[in-house]
Amino acid sequence: MLDRNGPLRGLRVVEMAGLGPAPFACMMLADMGAEVIRIARPGQKPMFGIDQKHNLYDRSRQSVTLDLRNPDDLAQAQALIAKAEVVIEGFRPGVMERLGLGPEPMMAANPALVFGRMTGWGQDGPLRDRAGHDLNYMAISGALWSIGSADAPPPPPQNIIADLAGGGMMLLAGVLAAVLHARGTGQGQVVDACMSDGAALMMVMQYGLMAAGVHNDQKRGGNTLNGGIASYRCYETACGGYVALGPLEPQFYAEMLAQLGLSDDPRFADQYGAQDAKHAALETLFRSKPRSHWQEILERVDACFAPVLSMSEAPDYPHNVARGTFVTTDGIIQPGPAPRFSATPSDPPTHGDAGMTTVADVLKSWA
Repeated sequence: MLDRNGPLRGLRVVEMAGLGPAPFACMMLADMGAEVIRIARPGQKPMFGIDQKHNLYDRSRQSVTLDLRNPDDLAQAQALIAKAEVVIEGFRPGVMERLGLGPEPMMAANPALVFGRMTGWGQDGPLRDRAGHDLNYMAISGALWSIGSADAPPPPPQNIIADLAGGGMMLLAGVLAAVLHARGTGQGQVVDACMSDGAALMMVMQYGLMAAGVHNDQKRGGNTLNGGIASYRCYETACGGYVALGPLEPQFYAEMLAQLGLSDDPRFADQYGAQDAKHAALETLFRSKPRSHWQEILERVDACFAPVLSMSEAPDYPHNVARGTFVTTDGIIQPGPAPRFSATPSDPPTHGDAGMTTVADVLKSWA
């Protein structure tokens, strides 16, 4: 067993190995010190044909390989779950039940068990059995519609909104809340985390703004936070790089104008008026100099400015270096654990292949 420091040290978790948000939630648990054991299928491989060590969602926890169609291997999985505080699975609804590992038998054997379930569409509803990915789950929440410019289809924002924020992080929060309840009462429960639900929750502020009449749902790319104002956008610079502006508050907007020599320009007098003119002026201005020029001017003041860094650039950015935001493990650069803890700091992560163990060794450790 890996013995890792963190505020969750001693929390016993069984993870049914899968893809996306469930492994991400288990990665977070392991980063925070939980003892997470992955149950992988024989021959299970990461997506995209990469080596297991590059599958960083699986970092900092060991695995066992079990063929759950084999009665002996199934019995070993049941024995592990009987000794755990948490089991996490990301299969379609009904799969764990068909395997004999559903909540009813597992919680009968382990009444305080927290059973974390991660799906795209949820455990019920007309879409529960349909396949999908992050982009699909986000599409029915209102979040995808709100991203991008009005004259183009919404762009796919990688797998961040529904998969990780709406899925993995919601599962993590739900599991930890249920663990607190179980430790206090001895009563476990099922946590139904659903990516389409979570993506909708990410839009809670925008739904409030729409109800208040200050967010126009039919004006995609035309609201304050999705490109509708010139002072909250990204701009191309002379070197081909980009900068991100975000001075929403009047004092930060005024500072930006002062540093750019625009304080007396009548086009910028009303921050929320005549956006086309302001946008065109800022486009021309930022294209006149390289990104480094604008960094020298705007990074030293409160103008809500940042350079738009590539993944190759981000680990070497001075603020990230000072914070230790990225770590290197066996030559693989990866984001380090977050958040930070003052009394129980997390250990540095492994790469995506922390090695194999056996059920016998885990049960001995968990005895």
